[in-house]
Amino acid sequence: MGGTLGRAHGPYTLYDLDALPEEGRRYELADGWLNELPGDLWHDHAAEQLKTILKDAARQADADVHIAGAPQDVTTPSGIRKPDVFAVARDVARIALERQTRTYYGPDLILVAEVVTPRTVNEQIDRVRKVDEYAATGIPHYWLVDLEPRPTLTLLELTDGTYEVTGRARSGETLTLDRPYPITFDPARLSEMD
Repeated sequence: MGGTLGRAHGPYTLYDLDALPEEGRRYELADGWLNELPGDLWHDHAAEQLKTILKDAARQADADVHIAGAPQDVTTPSGIRKPDVFAVARDVARIALERQTRTYYGPDLILVAEVVTPRTVNEQIDRVRKVDEYAATGIPHYWLVDLEPRPTLTLLELTDGTYEVTGRARSGETLTLDRPYPITFDPARLSEMD
């Protein structure tokens, strides 16, 4: 971040986030602080695989959704998040495209998924902070993807303003869901190469 920001030590604003140079790094803004998002080949590959799985399932189910993810932004009560994968209604995505905006409002999200990077500060953010933030925003479905030692998916669903674990699927198991739309897949696909 160096001397590129208006304030060397925060708190930061959306303008500071937008002023960051494009160096292949991604940041989120939460409570006035910039957090660098981890990115590695394994993490990014799993996020792309999940996007593909969700897009294919949406097409098969004729679900009226659009699947997106980072680098697009989502606003929450704390600031700006960049979920690895998320789903919004197709009309919401169409309006964002027409307005040429990269930011979605948290309440517009149907599903959000984060690929957890173990042994980083972002692991705590994904497992604790974002659980509270996304619940406060009203996002109905939150998925946590763990890649180690083999892909595992933890499903959380919003009930009375808080998330409850509604399922878990490990590599080698077939996950079959009706909500937010019909989806069936084995989490092992998240680490497969095409």
